[in-house]
Amino acid sequence: MTEKPVTVTVYGAETICPSCVGAPSSKETFEWLEAAIGRKFPDQPFTMDYVDINQPQSDEKKAAFVSRVFDEDLFYPVVLIGDDIIGEGNPRLKNVFNEFEKHGYKAKEEA
Repeated sequence: MTEKPVTVTVYGAETICPSCVGAPSSKETFEWLEAAIGRKFPDQPFTMDYVDINQPQSDEKKAAFVSRVFDEDLFYPVVLIGDDIIGEGNPRLKNVFNEFEKHGYKAKEEA
């Protein structure tokens, strides 16, 4: 595994993205990802961070990405691993898991 745990950042809002009607909320997606990653890669540390795009951000990097979400009309939630966008709107677990494996994480063996 990598020396530094992977950080997953989810940028979203309380309201569901207008283009993503029927999809789970950003917060629900955050919680779902956290649980799914923990099951797939048990005992391997990772960090989850949720950023509400409708709240002021004191961190310049987060504030800049929030502006990008609005400027580029990205579908939220937007899921980042490090600085890479892994999914928008309704992210696919396969893409998230593949990115974790690129960082040296090992999936739990299926029984």
